[in-house]
Amino acid sequence: MEKLNILGVPFDHTTMEDMFHQLRHNLQLNKKTFIVTANPEIVMYAVEDEHYRNTIAQANHIIADGAGIILASKLVKKPLPERVAGFDLMVELLKLANKEQLRVFFLGSREQVIERTVANVQKSYPNLQIAGYHHGFFKENDETVTEMVKNSNPDMVFVALGFPKQEYWIQNNYHHFEKGIFMGVGGSFEIIAGTAKRAPDIWIKLNLEWLHRLLSQPSRWRRMLALPKFVIRVLKTRKRQ
Repeated sequence: MEKLNILGVPFDHTTMEDMFHQLRHNLQLNKKTFIVTANPEIVMYAVEDEHYRNTIAQANHIIADGAGIILASKLVKKPLPERVAGFDLMVELLKLANKEQLRVFFLGSREQVIERTVANVQKSYPNLQIAGYHHGFFKENDETVTEMVKNSNPDMVFVALGFPKQEYWIQNNYHHFEKGIFMGVGGSFEIIAGTAKRAPDIWIKLNLEWLHRLLSQPSRWRRMLALPKFVIRVLKTRKRQ
């Protein structure tokens, strides 16, 4: 698959449809797959942290989960076809798991949130098999959690620990598994659980989901500063090239 390097992070040049078909094919072949859903904040963290940059470089796929990534691709005159939102991709995978009766493990978030997430998934996707679940409050090197996930024999593992923890957990434990899709999903469990709301469709279509998130959670304003820093960094890189 063609890649586009943005500030040292190699993004897949792909659409949601193509990405989904690729992952479905990987599942059919029992091919182990590590997916990173990256937005400008994650890219800027990778720029500043070599350990994290090296971690996500091990992923099979890094998808453009953010309007800022699409903007950057246009600035460097190598436009990516579309945003591949991590939440939307997760939903498509849950639908596939429901259709194929696949086993899914949910890891992360608060205990109350993960329980509501699993309950809502069971209601919406009754044929999907819940391989297991565990909240996100455990030590990074907790082997009992790793064993729990491994022994559940999952086809998909969604990890909602927030970056960089979710990517570190996947990379550190990846070798314990012979198959499965492993994907960091950030705050997606909160949306499924109903404890957080996603932006309305019109905001998403206008690439303003980030603004809706800021208005809903004003405390995120410091994190949002990564976006202008990211754009400036991309412009400087383009100028040098």
